[in-house]
Amino acid sequence: MSVYDRLKALAIELPPVATPVAAYVPYVISGSLVFTSGHIAKREGKPWVGQLGKDLSTADGKAAARAVAIDLMGTLQAAVGDLNRVKRIVKLLSLVNSTGDYTEQHLVTNGASELFAEVFGDKGAHARSAFGVAQVPLGACVEIDLIAEIE
Repeated sequence: MSVYDRLKALAIELPPVATPVAAYVPYVISGSLVFTSGHIAKREGKPWVGQLGKDLSTADGKAAARAVAIDLMGTLQAAVGDLNRVKRIVKLLSLVNSTGDYTEQHLVTNGASELFAEVFGDKGAHARSAFGVAQVPLGACVEIDLIAEIE
């Protein structure tokens, strides 16, 4: 089953690349690696605002991370033209806007990790880091970037 067949089965339509809101580009290709800039969680086209452990539950954060993964795939598609060229999702870096005593950043980030595994199969298994941070741009609850290897 192709990546696009899996996306269709999951009823996922990839968005276009978002226009950067500061001095950066959405992605950089170096050799066979694609590095994306951080993508913040959005809901209904606006930043998904809130802090885990205060305003949002772990389930909310997991849904937000899944939404970020969809946006990241849209950027990855724009970068490489065809997601079937993705040889591997190499690494995710997840920043979770959370209170000082919140400790489930890894479970929030599973929202993205699990979707990459569903869409890319074994190629979606990746290394990752998940950090709790005091704030994310625009007050968003989650920000994630990725590194992918392409053929």
